[in-house]
Amino acid sequence: MTQTSTRPGGAGQAAPAASGDETGGTAIGSGASPLRPWVSRPAEAFTLEALLARLVGNARGWRDYPPSLRLWFLLVPVLTAVTGGILRFVRLEAPPKLVFDETYYVKDAYSYLVSGYERGWPDKANDAFNAGNPGVLLDSPEYVVHPPVGKWMIAAGMGLFGPENPFGWRFAAALTGTLSILLLSLIALKLFRSLPLAGAAGLLLAVDGHHLVMSRTSLLDIFLMFWVLAAFGALLLDRDSGRRRLALRLARAAADNGGRPTAVQLLSGPWLGIRWWRVAAGVCLGFAVGTKWSGLFFLAGFGLLTVLWDLNARRVAGIRGWISGGVIKDGVPAFLSMVPVAALVYAASWTGWFRSENAYFRSWAESNPSAQWGWLPDAVRSLAHYHREAYTFHQGLGSDHPYEASAWSWLVLGRPTSFFYETPPQGSPGCAVEKCTSAILSVGNPLIWWGAVISLVVLLFWWAGRRDWRAGAILAGVGAGYLPWFLYPERTMFYFYAVSFEPFLILALVYCLGLVLGRASDPPWRRRSGLYLVALFVAAAILLSAFFYPVWAAETIPYDAWKVRMWMPSWI
Repeated sequence: MTQTSTRPGGAGQAAPAASGDETGGTAIGSGASPLRPWVSRPAEAFTLEALLARLVGNARGWRDYPPSLRLWFLLVPVLTAVTGGILRFVRLEAPPKLVFDETYYVKDAYSYLVSGYERGWPDKANDAFNAGNPGVLLDSPEYVVHPPVGKWMIAAGMGLFGPENPFGWRFAAALTGTLSILLLSLIALKLFRSLPLAGAAGLLLAVDGHHLVMSRTSLLDIFLMFWVLAAFGALLLDRDSGRRRLALRLARAAADNGGRPTAVQLLSGPWLGIRWWRVAAGVCLGFAVGTKWSGLFFLAGFGLLTVLWDLNARRVAGIRGWISGGVIKDGVPAFLSMVPVAALVYAASWTGWFRSENAYFRSWAESNPSAQWGWLPDAVRSLAHYHREAYTFHQGLGSDHPYEASAWSWLVLGRPTSFFYETPPQGSPGCAVEKCTSAILSVGNPLIWWGAVISLVVLLFWWAGRRDWRAGAILAGVGAGYLPWFLYPERTMFYFYAVSFEPFLILALVYCLGLVLGRASDPPWRRRSGLYLVALFVAAAILLSAFFYPVWAAETIPYDAWKVRMWMPSWI
C-alpha cells in the first residue's frame, strides 16, 4: 500500500470555496466530486487517471463541454468587456486638453512617432498641443525616467487616429483598459470555474472608478496593469499544462515498469521540457518592466509563485525528492523561461533609442571611456548610464505634491488623485446654475475597494488555514504590486499607482463572493440565497458607480452635486 494522496484538485488543499459544475447558476469549482481516500494501491496511484485527479482535480478541457456552454464561456467575458468599453470610449475626448501627467507621456509618445525617442518641447507646448498643433517639437533630446513600452502604446493610438485630438491620445489607454476587463473575466472563470463569478469579476472592474479614470487618461499605469494581468493569466494556463505534462510522463514511466515508476524516476521526477505559456508570461513581464520598473517586483513575485506551484505538484504526484527535483527541473527552467526572455523584450523596447543618434545620453560612452567596462559596446554602456541616472532620480523623488498619498492610504481611498478640475461659468454647456464643476477624481468605488480590503483578510485565513492555492495566488498579485512601495517611505507616491494590482483586489472580492454563493452540494435554499446576495452586492456596486460617474468622466454638474460626492475631506 502507499499513502500517496489521491485527493482531487491538489493534495492537502481545501476544496475550492465555490463548487459545482460550469452549467449552474451558482458558485462553481473543483470540489463537487466526493474526495477520494488518502490511501491507494501502488498499481493504481500512478495511472494517468489517478495522477490527473491528484494534480488537476476534475477540471475538464475546453473541448469536453458542449458547444452551447463553450459559447457562454466566451460570451460572458465579452459582454462585461463591452460594458466596460462603452464606459471608457463614450466621451473619451472630454476634457479636450492634456490632463495631469498626460503632459509628459502623450507628448513623449508623439516624439516617438516622429523620431523614435523623446525630444524636448518649448514653453507653452501644451497650448499648442491642445489646439491640435503638436508639431512644435524641439531638436534637442528630452531626459525621461520611464521606459518606452507604455509610450509606444500611446503612440500607436495616435498613429491610428491622429495626434491632433484627445481621442487619438487616449485610444490606447481605453482599449487596454477594456481588454483588461476581458482578461480578468477569463482569469476568474479559470480560477473559480463559475460563469456568475466570472461575470461579477468583469463587471466590478468595468464599473470601478479608479480603473475607469486610468482607462480614460493616457498615463503609463494602465499599461503596466494590463501586461501584469496577462502574465498572470499565462502562468495559470502553464500551471495546468505543466501538471498534465507531469502526470502524463509519470504515467508512462509507471506503465513501462509494471505500474509504478522506478525508485530513480521517483527520486526527482521527469523533466517537463519547454513550457511555452511560461515563456509567454516572460514576454508579458518584459513588456511590464518596459512600461514601468515596478514591473520587476511582479517578475520576481510571479517567478517565485510558479516555482512553488511546481514544487507542490511534484510533492502531490508522489516524487520523493520533490524539493531538489523541483528546484533543478522546474526552478532553473522557470528562471530561463522568464528572466532572460523578459530582459530581451525589455532591451528590444529601447530600439528607437538605439537607432537614434541624438537621444538623451546616446553618446555618453564615447565621451566617457572606461578601462573597466570598455569591452562593452558604447551603446550598451550609454544605456546603462541612463538607467543609473534614472534610478537615482527615482530614489530621490521626494518633493511635496498636493495629491501625494502614502501607500498606507491607498486601500482605504485616503487621498485619491485629482486629474482635472474646472468651474464652468453659468450658461456654458451643461451648466444651468450659478456654480458648476467639471472634475476627474481617480477615486475607486468605495463599496468595491472597502469590500476588497475585508476580502484580503479572509483570503489570508483561507490560504493559511485551508491551503487554497487560489487564495495564495491572488495574495501574491496584491503583494507584488503593493508591498514594495513600503520600501520607499520618503518617495513621493500617488494613489493611482494602485491600479497595477487592482485586478487582484477584484479577484479577492470575487473569491469571497464565491463563499457567499456556496457549493453546488448545498441545499437549494442556501444556493438561491447566496445568488441573491451576490447579485445584490454587484447591483449596489453598479448603482454607486453611477452616482460617482460624473466625477470620473469630467461631466459638468452643479457644485453642490460635486460636493455631495466628496465623502472625505481628503478627497478635495
